[in-house]
Amino acid sequence: MADSKRLGLPYLEAAQAQKHVTVNEGLARLDALVNLTLKSVSETVPPTLVEEGDAYAVPVGAVNDWAGQEGKVATFSNGGWEFATPQEGWRAFVADTAARSLFHGGAWRAHAVARAPGGAQLGMRVIEFDHVIAAGATSQTSVNIPANAMVFGLTGRVMDAITGTLADWSVGVGGSPTQFGSGLGTGAASWMRGMLGSPTTYYSAMPLLLTANGGDFAGGTVRFALHVLELGLPDA
Repeated sequence: MADSKRLGLPYLEAAQAQKHVTVNEGLARLDALVNLTLKSVSETVPPTLVEEGDAYAVPVGAVNDWAGQEGKVATFSNGGWEFATPQEGWRAFVADTAARSLFHGGAWRAHAVARAPGGAQLGMRVIEFDHVIAAGATSQTSVNIPANAMVFGLTGRVMDAITGTLADWSVGVGGSPTQFGSGLGTGAASWMRGMLGSPTTYYSAMPLLLTANGGDFAGGTVRFALHVLELGLPDA
């Protein structure tokens, strides 16, 4: 039985019996691959808790039912795994990293806004993380602004109320402690939006610096999101 070239959809044969089986197989594949959502591109072990239509990109080193299927898209259908070969230019949303990805050069390329034939890439992403505030006059994040990234701004929301003797707080980087905001609220659900008038490029990795104004921090949690642009080099 012949299949379609791009998605591998099964064609009906002349005078075929039980046509509904072939049609339903094709519809199931369409349902999984059109507007593609990949649960993950890094899981090497097929999940045991899986729902009909779930799709994964099979990475190098995959085992069990995915062994020997590296580079393909595995879709759970009718109680088992079916495999499709992605084509150049396919796009997918990768759920476990919340990243838009482009299939190019045999791999899924995360955050690609534009990509050249030789591998150079324009990437945009949001780096979101929770920061637990340490006691003291300042608190530095363990997550850094990436090296060679252009930052458009920083947004954030207080997840657990910021406590201590402070009146309010500021956030920036070393040497510019209010770059992304000052006079910020301490209550749970308080938010901040620090959009830079001129995007700034950081040529080395740089942590964020929180400063307590009028006192010290005692605790609290802030969820930050860095909005950045990155330039990828051509392939070697």
